[in-house]
Amino acid sequence: MVQKSKPLAAAEEPERRGQPERRGQPKRRGRPRAYEPDVALGKALDLFRTQGFAATSLDDLSEATGMNRPSLYGAFGDKRELYIKSYQRYRENARASMVEIFREEMPVRQRLERIFASALNIYLSGETGPRGCFTVVTAASEAVGDPEIRAMVLDGLTELDKAFANCFRRAKENGELPASADPVVLAQIASATVHTIAIRSRARVSRKELEAIVKGAIDVMVGAGAKE
Repeated sequence: MVQKSKPLAAAEEPERRGQPERRGQPKRRGRPRAYEPDVALGKALDLFRTQGFAATSLDDLSEATGMNRPSLYGAFGDKRELYIKSYQRYRENARASMVEIFREEMPVRQRLERIFASALNIYLSGETGPRGCFTVVTAASEAVGDPEIRAMVLDGLTELDKAFANCFRRAKENGELPASADPVVLAQIASATVHTIAIRSRARVSRKELEAIVKGAIDVMVGAGAKE
């Protein structure tokens, strides 16, 4: 049986839908965005924050980043190394989102309110629901058995304590806190409040309830009647 040839219009249809092919020239293929290291690392970070290390497989990472296993290994090393790089990226992003709040001159109550509000924005973010704090998630899982990751987590916790201590020290020098106030202890209470709202946000506690916790903690730290 003789096979009917396709009408000329049908044969030309692909060129009509897009740009005409230029014969004699090789096709140009742009590099997929998912293969850009920064983009891929961001997608890996999102996945690790949502699922944790153990529950995230290499197949999951390949699908999320659009990279096959050899490409992942070539760009980031094994899964553990990718997790570490993802955690480092998280720390950088979190630091960048809060650095100006810690540096600017403002009353201590206002500073704390802005810091906790920024933290809640981070913890409650996520396409599939709140993901909490990656540091807290890592502290409760991978830091237990991995000395290198544990050291990174401890460094993050210490960095936050010191930042809060500087806030309370300045507030004390400005007369916003009583002479008996201990900036180090107050900093530890502030950090503990951060960790509390991080855990509760991951458990889907509402923002309204979390903000009530924050308000109560600030009242304890600086006094309900502290001057604005």
